[in-house]
Amino acid sequence: MIELKLRDLREDNDLTQAALAAMLQVHQTTYSDYERGNLNVPISVLDRLADYYHVSVDYLLGRTSVMEPYPPR
Repeated sequence: MIELKLRDLREDNDLTQAALAAMLQVHQTTYSDYERGNLNVPISVLDRLADYYHVSVDYLLGRTSVMEPYPPR
């Protein structure tokens, strides 16, 4: 599920895998493996992606269809 969310968000924002990999400070092949489901996405990367896209981690994980992040505490 997360693989589809990552690809859809990236494409909806007209970004390349290389651009996201650079932002996350990982190799492009590593980011590609996240999108293909070949590697589990580390929690720290999930957190950065959620902040970057302004969505909740639960949305990325497919636990909710609500894109908005949770309000700050």
